Amino acid sequence: MMNPDISVINNTEPSAFTIFNANGDSEVLLLCEHASNYIPARYQRLGLTPQLLEEHISWDPGAAELARALALKLNAPLILGNYSRLLIDLNRPLQAEDCIPLRSEHHDIPGNQTLTATEREWRTEQYYLPFHLQVSRLLDARLQAGKATRVVGVHSFTPVYHGQSRPWEIGILYGEASDYAHLLIEGLSSHPLTVGDNQPYNIHPNEDMTVPVHGDARGLPAVLLEIRNDLLRNEQQIAQWATRLAPLLSI
Repeated sequence: MMNPDISVINNTEPSAFTIFNANGDSEVLLLCEHASNYIPARYQRLGLTPQLLEEHISWDPGAAELARALALKLNAPLILGNYSRLLIDLNRPLQAEDCIPLRSEHHDIPGNQTLTATEREWRTEQYYLPFHLQVSRLLDARLQAGKATRVVGVHSFTPVYHGQSRPWEIGILYGEASDYAHLLIEGLSSHPLTVGDNQPYNIHPNEDMTVPVHGDARGLPAVLLEIRNDLLRNEQQIAQWATRLAPLLSI
């Protein structure tokens, strides 16, 4: 299932990103880096089956739908990535080993094994830099306008990873924005949820892009929301998460 937010350039390939609710006036700027599992036909699915491209190795299932629901509830602008994380991961620094992954969990990625420098540069220029330049432009404009801003990435994670069950329904990931993060964690504690504090992942500047670069480096509160993807399978679940999260994000 291809991300319905994809906009097409010249009726051939999607743009690197889509802006949803561009004129939203919330203090929250939403990002959804792993919104899409789209891979252009010329890559021949990177040698993977169509079934694998529906799984978490290719994108964050349910994240785009939740991000759009939050954008509407908050009246917040949202920037969504339009290509699979397997081509290039928008939430990794370019120097990270898995920015273009050779393997994801149990699966080798055949189409990434012997990339030329030219192909790496192409993916960087076509898919990666436009997304981050757009985020930077929007943040610069908000700063110049004196608009208070919080950066929130919307992600999902698998219930089991490398054979290990993950007990959290949601995790709040953060670097320097501990005050904002703990307001979210405390707010979520009023629900019958197991909430991860920098779980199931943590933020590291050598492994993450959104929080360290677009948030912490600018002195802006920044967090990633990680919702377990078996809890984002239908419209009712997504609406429930949006209703829980929107009031907390705008505190």
